Amino acid sequence: MELTDRQERILEIVKDEGPITGEQIADHLSLTRATLRPDLAILTMVGFLGARPRVGYYFTGKTGAEVPLTEIKERKVGEYQSIPVVVGESDSVYDAISAMFLEDVGTLFVVDHASRLAGVLSRKDLLRASIGKQDLESMPVSIIMTRMPNITVCTKDDLLIEAASLLIERQIDALPVVNDKDNHQYEVVGRVTKTTMTKALVDLVQSERPLGGDRS
Repeated sequence: MELTDRQERILEIVKDEGPITGEQIADHLSLTRATLRPDLAILTMVGFLGARPRVGYYFTGKTGAEVPLTEIKERKVGEYQSIPVVVGESDSVYDAISAMFLEDVGTLFVVDHASRLAGVLSRKDLLRASIGKQDLESMPVSIIMTRMPNITVCTKDDLLIEAASLLIERQIDALPVVNDKDNHQYEVVGRVTKTTMTKALVDLVQSERPLGGDRS
């Protein structure tokens, strides 16, 4: 994993002026804090930067050779995927809300009668449906879900860092892990989330033991 020009510039700023807050780094680059958030997350996860609450970011002194970038690049989705939480497209919004809270997840995957991926439901989707709606038990999730082909997916053989990039780029919380059965008729076999990525990368940097998957 090579650092981008912006990430290199962030490192220079932190080396010269750290500890420094994210807002101050953004001011140096004439960018917003939100724009820099993915870059700061990556630099912190791989160990180039440290972060302390109410203090800011500081340079750890590590070089590229000391950070296990090769390990990060080689890890695949299948090593970390967890069990997907699915609902049927004819299930009610009320049932979907119950499933989301009972399973403690932020994203539900919707499948059709043949168990193929038909849509995705986020917390925002269910919140929007709940506002001003009195009959959630009769409203099917198919009305409010994001439908194929507007769904980003990954497979168990994809690199974990590529899945992380998709989560950041698309600004979503989870990806369905799928098998492509025929002509993009996807079978959902797992999920990876931002929490999956954070646990995997932080554990890889901070621990000498081999990584285990996110099986929760």
